[in-house]
Amino acid sequence: MISSGLKKISPYTKLAELIFFPSFCELCSSLLEFPEERVICRSCWEGVRRSSSFCCICCGRYFESSIQSQLCHDCLERRPPFSYHRSCGKYQGNLKDIILLYKYRRFQILGKDLAHFAYRSLDKEEEIWWEVNAILPVPLHPKRKKQRGFNQAHIIARELALLRGIELVEGRLVKVKNVPPQTFLEVEEREKNVSGAFRVINGEKLKGKVVLLVDDVYTTGSTIRECSSVLKDAGVKEVRALTLAQA
Repeated sequence: MISSGLKKISPYTKLAELIFFPSFCELCSSLLEFPEERVICRSCWEGVRRSSSFCCICCGRYFESSIQSQLCHDCLERRPPFSYHRSCGKYQGNLKDIILLYKYRRFQILGKDLAHFAYRSLDKEEEIWWEVNAILPVPLHPKRKKQRGFNQAHIIARELALLRGIELVEGRLVKVKNVPPQTFLEVEEREKNVSGAFRVINGEKLKGKVVLLVDDVYTTGSTIRECSSVLKDAGVKEVRALTLAQA
């Protein structure tokens, strides 16, 4: 799942690096022997696969049983403002560990590799890509972005836009409330937490478009819902969403 297009490294240079400046996998601590290995070894990347679980045909929520082509309880009760969402896998195992390294240990280089994983996992999902003419990352509040140093969703969205040849639209969807982290909140608390947190500015560029929202982790869907509602209110024709993992 490691992205291609890297500059070729001389075998002598690599040998010298292995001897004098050895690097080790952040997950399993094995020696990184191959030129294309960055932060994570081949073996650990091979352990990251798309989930084969059945899911809701709308929000993409994974079912515990083998239910096919049905809406989940939440979507039956209240249809979301986005039309379609898919995650690449479950937020567990190597995928979870790599996302945590990416977000909190500032291994920004993993963003490109995760985007390539998402591309390979969901490239054939035409329901996501059909007629999409803009890709938007879920934004961070400026204070949170300054603390982290980068917006993890932006790097993934940027790489997916390049891979699919779709325009990346930046600075139109913004986060105006620096709300507390969602991690330990219940569903209703999460919805209240993000209510009014996002805004569209200079939204003329988005009117009538089919847009794809990109984020790292989908938990209850409250963030994607709120962003989608704001975008629809601003004149966006349809919102779809893609996330790396589903908690």
